[in-house]
This record gives sequence, C-alpha cells and structure tokens, in this order.
Amino acid sequence: MKKVICKVEYDTENSELLGKVTAGYIGDPAGYEECLFKTAGGKYFLYTNGGEQSPYTKEAITRLSAEKADEWLKANK
Repeated sequence: MKKVICKVEYDTENSELLGKVTAGYIGDPAGYEECLFKTAGGKYFLYTNGGEQSPYTKEAITRLSAEKADEWLKANK
C-alpha cells in the first residue's frame, strides 16, 4: 500500500518492516494486523488492516514519530 502524507510517500513495498502484530486468523471478522515500517528516509509509519469487527475496518497508513514508533516496538515485543 502507498499513501502520501504531507508530501512524503509511505510505501509498504519499499520500506523496512520493523515489527508486526496479528490478532485472529485469516477471515476472522475481528482479526487485524499492525505493521510498523521505516522508510529509506527515516520516517516511521504504521500499516493497519482488519476485519469488519476489528479496530481497523479499513486498510490504512498512519505516520508516527520516532518516539511513538519506539513505544510501539517496546509494547509489542
């Protein structure tokens, strides 16, 4: 997935995956995934996607500060 936010392109295909959390199973309406990425330019973002009953009912990219990315990594080890 690609998304441009404030003139910066965030692309899951061309960024480094730093961590991933999954809940549920494929096809689970409450299942979801969160993936933390870092771009080549040093920007962090969270890719989220899930079922219709999950916290992430639509595929999305959310930019994160380095501090928030570090917090996410620590919370999801």
